Amino acid sequence: MKSSKPLNSAVIGSGIAGLASAIRLASMGVKVTVYEKSPTYGGKLGLWQRDGYRFDTGPSLFTMPDYVIDLLTIDGLNNVSFDYDELDVLCNYFWEDKTRLSAFSDREKLKQEFKEKLGEKPENIDHFLNDSRQKYQITNHVFLEKSLHKLSTYLRWETLKSFLRISKVGVFKKMHVENMKQFTNPKSIQFFDRYATYNGSNPYESPATLNVIPHYEFGIGAYFPKKGMRSIVDALYEKALKLGVQFKFSTEINQLIKSDNVYKVDNEDVNYELVVCNIDIATASQGPLKSLVKVQNNHYSPSSSALIFYWGIKKEFKELDLHNIFFSANYQREFESIFKRHTIDNDPTIYVQISSKFKKNDAPSECENWFVMVNAPYVEGQDWNNLISETKKNILMKLSRSLGENIQELIEVEHILSPQLIWDKTGSYKGALYGSSSNNRMSAFLRHSNFSRHHKGLYFCGGSVHPGGGIPLCLLSAKITTDIINNDFKIC
Repeated sequence: MKSSKPLNSAVIGSGIAGLASAIRLASMGVKVTVYEKSPTYGGKLGLWQRDGYRFDTGPSLFTMPDYVIDLLTIDGLNNVSFDYDELDVLCNYFWEDKTRLSAFSDREKLKQEFKEKLGEKPENIDHFLNDSRQKYQITNHVFLEKSLHKLSTYLRWETLKSFLRISKVGVFKKMHVENMKQFTNPKSIQFFDRYATYNGSNPYESPATLNVIPHYEFGIGAYFPKKGMRSIVDALYEKALKLGVQFKFSTEINQLIKSDNVYKVDNEDVNYELVVCNIDIATASQGPLKSLVKVQNNHYSPSSSALIFYWGIKKEFKELDLHNIFFSANYQREFESIFKRHTIDNDPTIYVQISSKFKKNDAPSECENWFVMVNAPYVEGQDWNNLISETKKNILMKLSRSLGENIQELIEVEHILSPQLIWDKTGSYKGALYGSSSNNRMSAFLRHSNFSRHHKGLYFCGGSVHPGGGIPLCLLSAKITTDIINNDFKIC
């Protein structure tokens, strides 16, 4: 039965999971106030513009659009505009020996591409993608859509069925080792190993369970929002306002205080029956939630970070698409550099996203906006000025060789985002993009829960808690969290 007096709630942080949590709570009739230390919403899904170039500064891949649509229509009203296109080519891949491959969304085209470019048997691709789909079917509705920290999850028949099939998920096998068994060409192995980076992990250490990730692209689809990635949070913010959510920007919380089963934010004279924290859990435990939350460091291994260059390029490249990858020659050494030596290899894999391929006004005429990213270690005392300078040189040399152009001479606008700046700007602990990594088989179970075991009314969402990082999982975390709240408070 719905409470006669609306509950009063605070959401700390307006990243995508914070926005989603606010929307879900407001749709239940809960009064919601969102606190955000930055002057705007969106967290990592930011925006930077200069001299006619526009850049989405954060996540650049959009999958599972239904998760967003569900939020925008949660009240039965379709009153927020949000449009997107499905991609025919998911990504273009480049190797130093001039091999080039296009990852088509159409499976038959994809198999033919692998056969022609890499000599890979079509049945190998079929087998892998069918296995990826099976992993999704076993894990998604149990391990990604439900709390792993509630007994009720394990008492469900669906959970038991998934556990009976757990051997098919690959939790006790290494991702890279399994991919070596699947494919004959080392480039094919490298292609599918890369999906470990989608949650900041190392394919040579992480479980083969991560081979579920390709299904999100090849089985469900990849998309591009017509107004850019930032428009995802623009739409969610607009929906939150329509549902009556209040926002307090440029408001950093120093301490969350609990007294008599209610919470206060700093010295404000407002009582909140429940609080949802969208701050990175490790950062929160050392900041505003220090007296309420403890993170066990022996269970916390940060994911990788990123070094990103935003370049305005005064030329158009026909061989490039929305998403492009330039692979390193020694993939294993690259990951050892990141996770063991805490540095960036001198031959890094380079990701180049160019939104102006789809959204023409993101760059001046006959120009392109390049989002150039390499995987990087989390912050661990590095000399970032020197590392950024050396990595930029290596990136420019590699891209110039691959594209037959002097890329340095084409750059007319530049902005840089380092792991340290990611930590400073977004609160992601040590700059880790996905909270903890998935470099061991128990990572999913060791992620922080979506609720506090010790303090009623305190909850958590976002990429640093269950089920993990990336847009789809952050949106799922908001749903898991608010479902628990609904059950705890018997809201509706």
